Amino acid sequence: MIQRPRYMDFLEEWKDQQIIKVVTGIRRCGKSTIFDLFRERLLASGVLAKQIIYLNFEDADNERLCDYKVLYEYVKSKMQPDMMNYIFLDEIQHVQQYEKAVDSLFIKKNTDVYITGSNACFMSGELATLLSGRYIELKMLPLSFKEYVSAFDTPVTKEELYRNYVYNSSFPYTVTLGSRRNILTYLDGLFNTVVLNDIVERQKVSDPAMLKSVIKFMFDNIGNTCSTKKIADAMTSAGRKISNHTVENYLEGITDSLLMYRVGRYDIKGKEYLQLLGKYYLSDVGLRYYLLGTARVDQGHILENVVYLELLRRDFRVFIGKAGAAEVDFVVQDCEGETEYYQVAWTVREQATLERELEPLNSISDHNPKYLLTMDNDPPVSYNGIRKKYVLDWLLNE
Repeated sequence: MIQRPRYMDFLEEWKDQQIIKVVTGIRRCGKSTIFDLFRERLLASGVLAKQIIYLNFEDADNERLCDYKVLYEYVKSKMQPDMMNYIFLDEIQHVQQYEKAVDSLFIKKNTDVYITGSNACFMSGELATLLSGRYIELKMLPLSFKEYVSAFDTPVTKEELYRNYVYNSSFPYTVTLGSRRNILTYLDGLFNTVVLNDIVERQKVSDPAMLKSVIKFMFDNIGNTCSTKKIADAMTSAGRKISNHTVENYLEGITDSLLMYRVGRYDIKGKEYLQLLGKYYLSDVGLRYYLLGTARVDQGHILENVVYLELLRRDFRVFIGKAGAAEVDFVVQDCEGETEYYQVAWTVREQATLERELEPLNSISDHNPKYLLTMDNDPPVSYNGIRKKYVLDWLLNE
């Protein structure tokens, strides 16, 4: 198993705390595996097997427990009365009114409750309302570049590993599949499950073919500003008329499924958040190659997507920056409100390109850290306080 230290450390930090641990993330990003690894750690620390209760609701054997009352009574019957009970409920969104069972288990003094779900709206409804202030959320993503590299012990260059990382996918299971054919077969199953189960079914989509056309358009426009009107106009010009309202519904389903993330804009000078003209990034750029092939690939936008996901992993709040007429790829804020700026480019070895990429950062008058991340494997350099870094070293924390 590939070690996921950041996620494991999070669970360890909150172990035995009187708070529900909620793990969210797109299907197959590794949520169940993290539970497996954490249960192993519990056993190694002296916790007895009878203190651990684990249920995966994608397992047909547990289908009878998909009623919250039946689930509650079953878990209660397995609990040890005078010991801490570690309760893991995997993909609990399959349980009707699951929040009632979770709440009833949580209020007991000898329970430590962990749950997972594969949909963003999983935490936006009754559970969030009922348990307000009583849960913490761990947002999981597929493998980081650093985690991906750790899966290989053969002498391969960082550049080759990066190429495989974006092309073959960052979903953990793909590193075991070997051939491109097997990887595509796996991604096909994953993609169709997300689309059919997490978008078509939840959003009551009546035209799955149109939904797939919108998804293809979004995958082809990662890192570009996308409005509902722009998408609707693109569909109409391709001979598929669609309303703005339907596009909004599809986008909601796409982001709720965690297939893509919408990034809002931030006015750096006015220090205000803007609602219009957001950008969308994929949870895994390998899905872009799976669905669209290698045609019209913008490597700069692929790299931008990779950097965006890494910023999320580092617990930043991420925005697109508006600096007057210029745009900064990412404005990020940490948990203490400290700000950093990031510009991402495939290469800046041509002087004109370098100047174009530096211009938005130079237009910012504050003294917060500014970074230019590129694939140019050159010695570190600073331009008027803007630190240029080789992005693969940055991704590996080197």
